[in-house]
Amino acid sequence: MNPSGALNPSPRTLDVESVEHFDRLVGAGAWSMHGWHAQSLDLRGRTAQLNNLDAQGAIFLGCTFDDDAVEDSLRSRGALIFPKLRGIPFNPYRGSLYSAAELYTDIRAKEYESTPDARVYHWSMLPGQRTSLDATLAAALHDHAIGNALEELLGNGWAGARLVGVMGGHAAPRDSGDFAAAAWLGRLLALAGFTVATGGGPGSMEAANAGAYLSVLPETEFRSQLVELSAVPGFRPSVTAWARTAERVVERYPGGTESLGIPTWFYGHEPPNLFASHIAKYFANSVREAILLQLCNAGTVFLPGSAGTVQEIFQDACENYYGAPEKITPMVLVGKEHWQQRYPAWPMLQRLAEGRDMADRIFLVDSVEEALEVVAG
Repeated sequence: MNPSGALNPSPRTLDVESVEHFDRLVGAGAWSMHGWHAQSLDLRGRTAQLNNLDAQGAIFLGCTFDDDAVEDSLRSRGALIFPKLRGIPFNPYRGSLYSAAELYTDIRAKEYESTPDARVYHWSMLPGQRTSLDATLAAALHDHAIGNALEELLGNGWAGARLVGVMGGHAAPRDSGDFAAAAWLGRLLALAGFTVATGGGPGSMEAANAGAYLSVLPETEFRSQLVELSAVPGFRPSVTAWARTAERVVERYPGGTESLGIPTWFYGHEPPNLFASHIAKYFANSVREAILLQLCNAGTVFLPGSAGTVQEIFQDACENYYGAPEKITPMVLVGKEHWQQRYPAWPMLQRLAEGRDMADRIFLVDSVEEALEVVAG
């Protein structure tokens, strides 16, 4: 699966990534826009250039033009123009991933319910919204755009990055041992040169992203920030208080180590954490889960969790079970009692792996330090 969800990616199409990119193409003598894909660009002031270019085969998604006459001209000359959708509290044609600052705009002054993240979730839960044509189209376009942005990140800024997935329970409170262990794992992975990828939510996901983000701090200072976070252990009863505590830590240490969060509005009651530097938030949870596991090219660590984590274990196991030997990645389950007794996923995983190429790529350990050894080995 491509992160963008493209069924037939073509090397003969051109993503016009910015207005500056458009200007460079025109300045270099381009005469045709055939195969050009422009998304969320403000092309006001460029009517003359657009009129001088052959528009046949161009696609414009959510772009802004000087007036309707420009759109009419482009359509009449063979371009496809997908208009801005009205009444939608997000940009379905966006050209970049989210940041926590964007999703939590004004969280210091306003309640969480007023943030863009909460407004989008509220919109998605309106009666009939998940069957409305306009709403489902907007959500699908949005998720495709997020996939494109994620593909762009991995192909350029993060090209060659070794991504390790950290999966675990969303309910682990900040003052728990599970949270501390997940944060320590995030720190260890970042210091070892890996890029942490999580489901982008609270609990163990937040802890792993926070551990990576704060990994450059001395250990004593690192642990002191975990203590500060624990003053508000969870996002219930107040997402606002939970988010503001994290924002203070992020503000104190700007520019922390980068990591990835892939949350979903499907589980909108689980807010995204503020420590992932790059947030690929999807509407479709099934797409989000598949992409998250697919991207973890250096392996996946499964911390103690329940239904969601069990699902992720066997979704990853299915990929490894049928995968080419060269594509099988390590699966590391942390917590022998948890995965053998409380939720006995380990015995089932062992039986699945018998006689398969994945048999020597599954591991059960008791500490995050052991997990790092497996991944780094």
